[in-house]
Amino acid sequence: MRNLHKKIFSPTDHRLWLLAWPLMLTNLTVPLLGLVDTAVLGHLDNPEYLGAVAVGANLFSILYWTFGFMRMGTTGLAAQAWGQQDSFAQVALLVRSLMLAVGIGLLLILFHQPLITLGLHLMNPSPSVAELAAEYASIRIWSAPAVLCQYTLVGWLIGTQYPRGPMVMLIIANGINIALDIFFVTVLGWNSRGVAMATVLAEYGATAIGFVIVLKRMPEGQTLTKELFGQISDYLRILQVNRFIMVRTIALLLVLAFFTAQGARQGDIILAANAVLITFLLVISNALDGFANAAEALIGEAIGKNSKDQFKTVFSSALRWSIWGALLLTIAFVLGGRWLISLLTDIEGVQFTAWQYLPWLWLLPFAAVWGFLLDGVFIGATRTREMQNTMLFSALVVFLPIWWLTTGWGNHGLWLSLISLMLARAASMGWLCWQYTRHDLWFRSQ
Repeated sequence: MRNLHKKIFSPTDHRLWLLAWPLMLTNLTVPLLGLVDTAVLGHLDNPEYLGAVAVGANLFSILYWTFGFMRMGTTGLAAQAWGQQDSFAQVALLVRSLMLAVGIGLLLILFHQPLITLGLHLMNPSPSVAELAAEYASIRIWSAPAVLCQYTLVGWLIGTQYPRGPMVMLIIANGINIALDIFFVTVLGWNSRGVAMATVLAEYGATAIGFVIVLKRMPEGQTLTKELFGQISDYLRILQVNRFIMVRTIALLLVLAFFTAQGARQGDIILAANAVLITFLLVISNALDGFANAAEALIGEAIGKNSKDQFKTVFSSALRWSIWGALLLTIAFVLGGRWLISLLTDIEGVQFTAWQYLPWLWLLPFAAVWGFLLDGVFIGATRTREMQNTMLFSALVVFLPIWWLTTGWGNHGLWLSLISLMLARAASMGWLCWQYTRHDLWFRSQ
């Protein structure tokens, strides 16, 4: 039995899983919030509340994940500093990134009104949904500093190979969110407003827990000094390194916002049905991202150590387990898709409509898994320009033309466009990955 275990699990597999399982559990708590939000609102009489949260949450996905480089960029840079065993670089990166997170968060609060107005105008929901979504957004915006600090703390903890930190941090906070969700909506009757308030309180709870965990992880002998805060040029350097992730993330989130907006133009029932199915996309991405996040840390460590052998074995292991994960998710959605939809909403029109488009959900795991994994590889190697370019290609050259050509297909054309985007990312990033490996470019200076 022990020999069989060794054949199935190599030492790299063990390291990958030690990082991946806490991150997977952590990631799954994120769509769990969406599932609870959807389930709580989906059982109310009016689908407008569900549509409002779908629009509002999508707006904040764009707004917050525009600055997703606070997580992704921090992970790659922290992992490389970890591989080099440079304690000062690890702590300086954390301090400077947190300063940026707080500054950006306060600016978002200051300018939130025009941002929310513009976002709702572009999504163009029905007037009743737009009014509820605006109320939701005016509450959610107050979590901006906490959310961006969370991104930094989680990225740093992953990069320094302490995945249990994000797990503890987010599971506790998300438990608070779920409890407040149920209390505010079902007991107090605050509907979409209650969902927003619960989320804000949970975000600050997660940030407080994160700070406690990070303080306990400080390298021995490293104290808080003036040098850690650095100069303006140090902050500009962090922004410069991560500008490609920012453009890539904006492109991806604009695609998802466009998807939501086109669904909204087909009516509140289509909007709500797509919101239910997109919730499962979040489950897929966050489950498979466990392996991608683990790959970020181990690939970054390999780059820091200048170890080509570790790079290859980590990539091979992460690829193998990602494929197995995609297969299990596909089986789950094929066998239990209708039941899962029924759990999230008992509004007959939304249920029936979501069932019509369920086959697209079956295709998502294997369409998306390659892009998720390769994101982890490129982030760990801090090859962020390539991530930007492949996303722009996939969105502008594949997604939009296919959507335009299939507008007569209604919501089916919209889902085909989304699947095509994922396949285009897989193909373009896969080709670049092969080229970098073939010509031994991963370890060359950028």
